[in-house]
Amino acid sequence: MKKIETSAAPAAIGPYSQGIKIGNVVYCSGQIPVDPATGTVAGTAIAEQAEQSCKNVGAVLAAGGASYEQVVKTTCFLADMTDFPVFNSIYEKYFVSCPARSCVAAKALPKGVLCEIEAIAYTEE
Repeated sequence: MKKIETSAAPAAIGPYSQGIKIGNVVYCSGQIPVDPATGTVAGTAIAEQAEQSCKNVGAVLAAGGASYEQVVKTTCFLADMTDFPVFNSIYEKYFVSCPARSCVAAKALPKGVLCEIEAIAYTEE
């Protein structure tokens, strides 16, 4: 088991890691829309926040030797399900292989953000 750490994604804000790699499988912790360069939440609208969350997932995947195309499952959390159509329009630009997915409403997310994405991927390494 290898802990994944990258400065290209927000640092963990609790007792967990950005991701874990076991063999050829990468498990990405939930990524919220925090800009890793500034440590602040990216934007106030769902489109901006979904974009940053997707980028953060991509950074953790890359650090684990995987890519969006190798994602087999995501779990998405939305603070408001009325954001679902806009969230999907951003999500589909990144997760083009259409992995299996769950998307649920959450009463509250860390830092009051509008979305969070976690992913599981495989690697060839």
